[in-house]
Amino acid sequence: MNLSATAIAHPNIALAKYWGKTAFGYNLPAVPSLSVTLAGMATRTTVSFDESLAADQLVLNGEPSAGETLARVSGLLDRVRARAGKHGLRARVDSKNDFPTASGLASSASAFAALAVAAARAAELELDAAALSDLARRTSVSAARSVLGGFVTLRAGVEGDEVLPAEQLAPPAHWDVAIVVAVTREGPKDVGSSEGMKHTMKTSPYTGAWVERAPALFERVRAGVLAKDLAAIGPAVEQSALMMHAAAIAADPGILYFSGATVEAIAAVRRMRKDGLEGYLTIDAGPHVKVLTRGSDAERVAETMRSVPGVLRTIVARPGPGAHVEP
Repeated sequence: MNLSATAIAHPNIALAKYWGKTAFGYNLPAVPSLSVTLAGMATRTTVSFDESLAADQLVLNGEPSAGETLARVSGLLDRVRARAGKHGLRARVDSKNDFPTASGLASSASAFAALAVAAARAAELELDAAALSDLARRTSVSAARSVLGGFVTLRAGVEGDEVLPAEQLAPPAHWDVAIVVAVTREGPKDVGSSEGMKHTMKTSPYTGAWVERAPALFERVRAGVLAKDLAAIGPAVEQSALMMHAAAIAADPGILYFSGATVEAIAAVRRMRKDGLEGYLTIDAGPHVKVLTRGSDAERVAETMRSVPGVLRTIVARPGPGAHVEP
């Protein structure tokens, strides 16, 4: 019996941000979000259940990993084991990213999406995309979206929710856009997303404003994606990102994910737009700036961003597929 499987998943970039969880349990998001799953960056994860193992093992980018990361992996595996009736069976997990890890490029989203898909297949579970998305969300909210391809939504959790999968709004081919990633740092960020989110929600005076205003921004972004209207969606995308970061900066003590290069890149996007090259910025919990632009303008935008002081390199990514088992 071969209880092993490999899955590929891609990170997603939220155009309408998720930041914060409800108090209802079950790892539910406090606000709705909308993302695009990106081809051009990937996580490849192999899960092998092995009766000779005394404990779960994790190898991340070629190095053994323990602590909180392994605990989160084991938590997801426990849910799979319970569902498959394989309670005492431990697993070896080998996961690799072909892009910077834990730096604000949604590596946890692709990692836990790939883990959910690979673990379910290795445990011989037949789960549909909704069930896999919900499984991933229980460990990483953003991972729920990376299970699906193209443009993806995840509504806010409400009291009484337990099951909450993401939903595909439109397939990858719906809209010819690109995300140009201006990489400003290669190493991991100082404050992890989960830690920063909890601290922001607990201590920032702007938390209430963020939770109140985020749904309206989500609706503007949703309508813009369906209409394939870059000019309509762009301002809402930028406001969603900057409101999220404003809440984090105002926490006690404040969390600043920006670097000097981040600020330079923000200014460059605004100059670029004034000069007639349309693109809109978004920034996750990290220092990198991502620019949403038309697919036909992607290389010009990338060239502009590469000229920004402090930008190390650029990655051009386009809407891509959801997580899938490698044949």
